[in-house]
Amino acid sequence: MPIGSKGQKRPADTIENAVHVMRVATGEAEETYVNAGKSEGGHKGGQARAKSMTAGRRREIARKAAAARWKQLA
Repeated sequence: MPIGSKGQKRPADTIENAVHVMRVATGEAEETYVNAGKSEGGHKGGQARAKSMTAGRRREIARKAAAARWKQLA
């Protein structure tokens, strides 16, 4: 089954896809998403990583990131 731009599962057949879209629009069917929880997991992982680091290590990473950004502009 093909995947839409936002991770929705869609039927491969054009007419079947049109019927599916109509059912979702009228509320007969629910839209299904493949990547439903991945973005939430990324936020949680980043917060956990920052919480486990020391302030000095976070500062070091921030300086490195700032240097990389300024290097692109030069």
